[in-house]
Amino acid sequence: MTTHPNCKINLGLHVVGRRPDGYHDLETIFVPVHSLCDTLEIEPGPLAMTQDGIALDNAPDDNLCMRAWRLMHERYGIPTVSIRLDKHIPYGAGLGGGSADAAFTLRTLDSLFGLGLDTATLESLAAAIGADCAFFVANQTAFATGIGDRLQPIDLDLAAYDIRIAIPEGEHVATKEAYQGLDTSRFGQPRVDLREAIRQPVDQWRHLIENDFEQSVLPAHPAIAELKAKMYADGAAYASMTGSGAAVFGLFAR
Repeated sequence: MTTHPNCKINLGLHVVGRRPDGYHDLETIFVPVHSLCDTLEIEPGPLAMTQDGIALDNAPDDNLCMRAWRLMHERYGIPTVSIRLDKHIPYGAGLGGGSADAAFTLRTLDSLFGLGLDTATLESLAAAIGADCAFFVANQTAFATGIGDRLQPIDLDLAAYDIRIAIPEGEHVATKEAYQGLDTSRFGQPRVDLREAIRQPVDQWRHLIENDFEQSVLPAHPAIAELKAKMYADGAAYASMTGSGAAVFGLFAR
């Protein structure tokens, strides 16, 4: 069975506090982007994981797809499978590619072995793998809170815009670096309601919707800041870093 896990962008990203477990609570709007995706093939067979396309920095056995299989095997006793991942979504870019691969693996295994799991169950399984994995189960625009696992579907029509995604060559932002640079004085402070902000005209989002990670990441990575500025210079109605970077997206009127 072949699927095409897609990436996501964040419209706004507020880190609102640190949790006792060491994670952070956040508010963001996840938007699926289907123009950039991986190819995932899963078939019953001897347990194997092969990776093509963009080279990853982990061994195949550590891939999130394998973690997803192990979780389903432990919970539901599914048999072994052969997994092939053709990687096109850059990793470590804030695009959620690995999370998408894991969530699509869960969905595929559910279908392949006729488990009949509902969306809530799949989302719970996905959340055990990664913070934003749950989003890719329903794979629809959602307001996310908690660690990114509490999802409220919302209507947002961006059909009038092209979503262009780019990454400065050679740039990578470690998640640890991004979180260490956060302005913790903003924790607990009132913030713009992103659900209300997106109801405003897109060309006003620049003054309403922000990604908290930009405050420290852009000065430390001038190439990312320059790419965002170029998006606006090229006519973007709105541009932002997505997640903790290094990818930047722009919304361009068609």
